[in-house]
Amino acid sequence: MRWNQSFIYTLRQDPADAEVVSQRLMTRAGMITKLASGIYSYLPLARRSLAKLEAIIRVEMERAGSVELVMPAVQPAELWQESGRWLKYGPELLRIKDRHEREFCFGPTHEEVVTDIVRRSVTSYRQLPVNLYQIQTKFRDEIRPRFGLMRGREFIMKDAYSFHADTEDLDRAYRAMEAAYRRVFERCGLGYTQVEADTGNIGGSESHEFMVLADTGEDAILSCPECHYGANVERDADDRGGRGLPRRRPVAAHQDPDLRDRPRAGGSPHPRRPRGQ
Repeated sequence: MRWNQSFIYTLRQDPADAEVVSQRLMTRAGMITKLASGIYSYLPLARRSLAKLEAIIRVEMERAGSVELVMPAVQPAELWQESGRWLKYGPELLRIKDRHEREFCFGPTHEEVVTDIVRRSVTSYRQLPVNLYQIQTKFRDEIRPRFGLMRGREFIMKDAYSFHADTEDLDRAYRAMEAAYRRVFERCGLGYTQVEADTGNIGGSESHEFMVLADTGEDAILSCPECHYGANVERDADDRGGRGLPRRRPVAAHQDPDLRDRPRAGGSPHPRRPRGQ
């Protein structure tokens, strides 16, 4: 394509509200433009980069045995009320009503929807396992959006969900997904630290985060270069629980960006093992 047929408009100066270098450079390079607080348009150059990233993710997800689908961004309140998360999720959940005064939300995640899909289709444990993923726009009404795409309100996320007949099969799928995430980061050329993490609002018995070290980071992690142990500070504190337990390994502290549940540095949120089956 010729330059005069493209849509590339660069800036000479940094935008006044840009807080981090990635936001400054992407805006000046004509990759993104801010529409509202925490909401950005992906311009053609950014879209080309996203397409390449999504291609890597799709290859690795399929290699791990996951099948792609696309679920609705707008979800009925009934599903969230059934799961008990309609009120529990808090103000980050964007609640809306249609013209008939029926309540919906703009999905920040899709556990409720994917579970409804599977329970309508799977009638026997013999049809398990089921492993599904999507790459889709999410919305979480952050109280203070910042750092450009790093902590926006609307964002693109790859989220995967699996259903199993027993815990052994669940363990196998979790490890396959864990390996897939590592391959995604490595193919993107990103140095990362895999750490044990708190399961957060979604819950679960096991969770890992993939942290990319950055000067603008907000999270703190503990890591050991010798034994490769790593944990989010919140998780490490929970493990010791104020019970006076010694640290299990010598660790070094690092400050890291909050990558939880977001495709912020490689397109993949961290894998999470659900409670039970």
